[in-house]
Amino acid sequence: MADETEIETGAAPVEAGAEATAPTTEAPRGRGRGRGGDRGERGGRGRRDDRRGRGHDDDGGEEFVEKLVHINRVSKTVKGGKRFGFAALVVVGDGKGRAGFGHGKAREVPEAISKATAAAKKAMIRVALKEGRTLHHDGKGHFGAGKVTLRSAPAGTGIIAGGPMRAVFESLGVADVVTKSVGTSNPYNMIRATFAALTEQTSPKSVAQRRGKKVADLLRRGGASAEAAQADAEAIAE
Repeated sequence: MADETEIETGAAPVEAGAEATAPTTEAPRGRGRGRGGDRGERGGRGRRDDRRGRGHDDDGGEEFVEKLVHINRVSKTVKGGKRFGFAALVVVGDGKGRAGFGHGKAREVPEAISKATAAAKKAMIRVALKEGRTLHHDGKGHFGAGKVTLRSAPAGTGIIAGGPMRAVFESLGVADVVTKSVGTSNPYNMIRATFAALTEQTSPKSVAQRRGKKVADLLRRGGASAEAAQADAEAIAE
């Protein structure tokens, strides 16, 4: 009878002392991809978060200093309640004389910041720096109700600025500067007024090339000797 039962069920006899192993079946693929299937193992959901925290451009590999200046939250009353949105103001610079600003709007804060950062990188300008640490000359900027004054400073002064203007000079790479803001405290107007003053910055080298003269000849007009003017002209990089 035992032999007939084995033949009918098709099961092989188990020897004494041997452990029975359960058959392994492969789980079906395709249905679990939404929450924790193959997509979760490959890390598809985490790629955007890893790329968002980088401080350099993926195309050129250039390092950038990103400063978040202001975030504004707005709400719109709709039939179902309130719908919130965010606007971000970001300043981006390479720390070597290039900087730009941009603003972005989105339903979420990270997306608004990424839009503002991309817009800032597209609108970067180059500013001539004296000895790589300060401005060549004083300047004034005006936009709307915002008025700013920029002054070059000797080494060791630091960045004497507050609010949005400090973020601009830190991203630009300026180490010594004295600034004053008069009028509105709106960060958008202050940033635009600061960049308006920075765009008017010129270096002695560019002025000499435009006028067809030497840098030492321009520096001597301030009353300096020929030796001192020549030494200052050689020290000017831009």
